[in-house]
Amino acid sequence: MPLFGPPNVDKFKAKGDAPGLRKALEYQNHWRVRRDAAEALGKIGDIGAVAPLAAALKDDTSSVRQAAAEALGKIGDTSAVAPLIAVLKDASTGVRRAAADALGQIGDPRALEPLAAALEDASWSVREAVAEALGHIPDPRAVESLSAAMRDRDLNVRQAATESLAALGETKSSAREQ
Repeated sequence: MPLFGPPNVDKFKAKGDAPGLRKALEYQNHWRVRRDAAEALGKIGDIGAVAPLAAALKDDTSSVRQAAAEALGKIGDTSAVAPLIAVLKDASTGVRRAAADALGQIGDPRALEPLAAALEDASWSVREAVAEALGHIPDPRAVESLSAAMRDRDLNVRQAATESLAALGETKSSAREQ
């Protein structure tokens, strides 16, 4: 008689078994299995996991949503932009921050306006992540939002905005040199 239990995420990860990890992401009996599967899928960069990870952004458990957002950022596929934008308004600060980070890693200009709006987030850590993310989007409109973030009440946000403005300036000067 076979034994049944939770999927062995560590075993799937060690083997690089992306299909097994995608299946574990759907395991409803324990949120830790889903969270660990999301993290592992991000580490191995499985492009086939983008749709299941996007679905995991709606999980009942915030740590699963956060891990899914982080994994989507690591994978970097632009098809994840719309679902990540949607979770910029998640109830969890950690999920909002992870979504902003992921959008910055992807660097798609479609995220510019939603990120700029998220500079008004109640959490300084989310605003900081947003300011950092805007520095990865090569769009001149990001400069206006980052300039406004330079007046944020939190030092961390102002510092991130300064660094992002500098990064965008370097990108602009590199493009002129080519």
